[in-house]
Amino acid sequence: MKSILITGGAGFIGSHLVDRLLGEGGWRITVIDDFNDFYDPAIKRANIDLHLANPNFSLIEADIRDFYSLHEVFNEQQFDCIVHLAARAGVRPSLTEPRLYVETNINGTVNLLELARAHGVKQFVFGSSSSVYGENEKVPFNEDDPIFKPISPYAATKAAGELICHTYAHLYDVRIVCLRFFTVYGARQRPDLAIHKFAKLISAGKTIPVFGDGTTRRDYTYIDDIISGVRAAMDYDQSPYEVINLGESRTVELRELISLLESALGKTAQIDRQPTQPGDVPQTFADISKARRLLGYNPQTQIEEGIRKFVAWFQGK
Repeated sequence: MKSILITGGAGFIGSHLVDRLLGEGGWRITVIDDFNDFYDPAIKRANIDLHLANPNFSLIEADIRDFYSLHEVFNEQQFDCIVHLAARAGVRPSLTEPRLYVETNINGTVNLLELARAHGVKQFVFGSSSSVYGENEKVPFNEDDPIFKPISPYAATKAAGELICHTYAHLYDVRIVCLRFFTVYGARQRPDLAIHKFAKLISAGKTIPVFGDGTTRRDYTYIDDIISGVRAAMDYDQSPYEVINLGESRTVELRELISLLESALGKTAQIDRQPTQPGDVPQTFADISKARRLLGYNPQTQIEEGIRKFVAWFQGK
């Protein structure tokens, strides 16, 4: 039986990965999560409620900034793989708390890499973000595009995390795959993210804040497709270091997204126009040819079907 450590494993993406691995069998899963107050911790606890009864699942409540707590975890067991998803997330909150983002997303990542090195962990998957591309004018975004002009502290910390991962892969014989996630959505999506937030406000008959003229575009990626990419990255063994986009490779205007939500919910959105927000990029668009080639990645869920699935979960159907 293989042993895996998943940081942030009670969150949106992490809890879906646990679902997948428990369904496969053959995995002993340890989750580290600090259940911080970025959003209601009860949501995360509900995400893993069923996992707790599985004998192959264990939960450790710890902060990745706390090296000594992590050290105890690594002293108690050996891991074949680490999937590092824990982070302070979100572009806009990072504008007001940049030090917190640096401490968690950079220092916390170094803590895990250092322990992976010291304990001989051979496979490390790092959850990065499409935000590292900044205001990239070339589309679709390719992994070889420069990432030296991030426009938010969050993006800067994710880019820094990738660079640190490269250093450890080069020096310490740890294979590392950095996955740049493009706007992940689906069941259990964080409540602060646009699709979930908009669905809640539209359902309640309240106005939804739309920043800019509604023409910003995002490459929305359904959670099941993301998990397939993460799972493949756990088995990737061809080179010591890779950066790989995980997206749908299709852009959707914000206006179209709202229309899809209106249709699925059977309600009309009331729009509250707001100025464009600092840190927001005008578009994201993933070139996924590398993911197809190296991971066999092949996203299956188009936005129309994905929104219908999300709304079914949202409405408890």
